[in-house]
Amino acid sequence: MTSADLGTLVSTDWLADHLSDPAVKILDCTWHHASTNLDGRTQYRGRHLPGSVHFDIDNVADKSSPLPHMLPSPVDFGKKVGLLGIANSDRVIVYDRLFGGSAAARVWWMFKVFGHDNVALLDGGYAKWQAEKRPAEMAPVRPDPATFEAGFRPELVRALADMKANLASGAEQVVDARGPAKFDGSQEDVFPVKRAGHIPNAINVPWGDFVTETGTFAAPDAIAARFSAAGVDLDRPIVATCASGTISCVLALALHLIGRQAAVYDGSFAEWGLADDTPIAA
Repeated sequence: MTSADLGTLVSTDWLADHLSDPAVKILDCTWHHASTNLDGRTQYRGRHLPGSVHFDIDNVADKSSPLPHMLPSPVDFGKKVGLLGIANSDRVIVYDRLFGGSAAARVWWMFKVFGHDNVALLDGGYAKWQAEKRPAEMAPVRPDPATFEAGFRPELVRALADMKANLASGAEQVVDARGPAKFDGSQEDVFPVKRAGHIPNAINVPWGDFVTETGTFAAPDAIAARFSAAGVDLDRPIVATCASGTISCVLALALHLIGRQAAVYDGSFAEWGLADDTPIAA
């Protein structure tokens, strides 16, 4: 591991040793699209890590937007995170049931966007924790409210206007985390769009390429090699995208592990594919 990733991931051993630490707050971030017939909150109620609170990306979101789970305002984020019992002084640990791919990586990114660097993802997630026969609970946790003051880092977020401008400038490489069939438009995406495909000149690097067979993140050298093999120049600016701004955050986290910073297109293809004036490549 490089110095850049110290604190970005925590092991199941580390978390097991810190379950009783009052300054460590654990968030179960499991989220599923409605088409899967799965529900993250229901899974949380079934079993979750001891002391963990459920974080719903559809609730901690801009409710005025028709797009899925768009970033809320800093004030709204701070208020809702405070209700989950999290203060600015806390060490936040996020996990889900898909190795970061079912919203834990997005929640990691959200905390970064709102100025909280003391956040880490549980490497291997709930599956590794369960496979190691570590303790789990059924009773929901009802935390005491805390005060969380949120900042905002615009350099980590891209909007539709930014992405349109980038078509002309080419200043940022666009890397799409979806699978190849959704990227090329041969498979229907999970959110309704007018046209299938991808943002022109985007590079396809599926998020699962950065997860090992055991569900943990790949080593930094393997992460760098995968991006380079896909044609991503790691010395140039990068913006990650996907269907709705969730799995793109896995790419952002992977890049963070190798000392690179990436922005995330919050609306992603759920927004790009609905607009009337956005070109589509397939």
